[in-house]
Amino acid sequence: MENLQKIAMLIDADNTQLAKLESVIQEVNTLGRIVVKRAYGNWKKDALKRWEGEIKRLAIKPEQQFDYVSGKNATDMALVIDTIELLHREIYDAFVIVASDSDYTPLAIHLREQGVHVVGVGEKKTPEAFRKSCDEFIYLENLDAPVANTPAPAKAKAESKSKSKKPSKQTKAEAEAVAKAEDINEIHKLLRTAWDKFQDEDGYAYVSSAGQFLKRAKPDFDARTYGYSKLSVLISAYPKKYKTKKEVGKAAGAILSYQCL
Repeated sequence: MENLQKIAMLIDADNTQLAKLESVIQEVNTLGRIVVKRAYGNWKKDALKRWEGEIKRLAIKPEQQFDYVSGKNATDMALVIDTIELLHREIYDAFVIVASDSDYTPLAIHLREQGVHVVGVGEKKTPEAFRKSCDEFIYLENLDAPVANTPAPAKAKAESKSKSKKPSKQTKAEAEAVAKAEDINEIHKLLRTAWDKFQDEDGYAYVSSAGQFLKRAKPDFDARTYGYSKLSVLISAYPKKYKTKKEVGKAAGAILSYQCL
């Protein structure tokens, strides 16, 4: 993805983690220049009292939204209205919606229809509809999580096995391992599709092209979800599935391509 020049970031304080706020900003800064940083919430609530210090420290503009009816908050509506207003200025390349709420799905769809890049940031519990309505989706759990910068043979053993314990007897860790293995199999299928589509006359496809395809097909794809720092490391960790080679580029340094086996 090309570097975005102007980014508007809008945060639903009721639907994100304060502890991850700085990491979110750092992550978004890798995409481009953040020119709007706003956080929405009813700051009179006890649950949001700890936000004041972080909002000041991180130079985020707080937007107060009172609850007009007991038990109902109007934060999401205020965020949507402001986002549409900012969109009509036609000066932003991308909008980042920090929330784990499916209510923002129509907003994300509308923004994409207007031709701007949409990034969602939320927890893994975020409904699939919202995740897939974005151009890319970043999991809060992946921020600051330990990752492998080089291929680790042990990682490749995470592939799914046909025989496993009965679900009723699985521990939580075992169930998560099986789910992750099934998920990585989906990535392998997408990587083969990308290879079929983008391979050159020598039978190799650029990892960068595969990465762009993965983001279009699966907006929430992130190599960190599987314990790797980036896609090239993930691919290199499966030597029985992929053959890789490096080319020395004139400006970008080494360029990695792969071939499915």
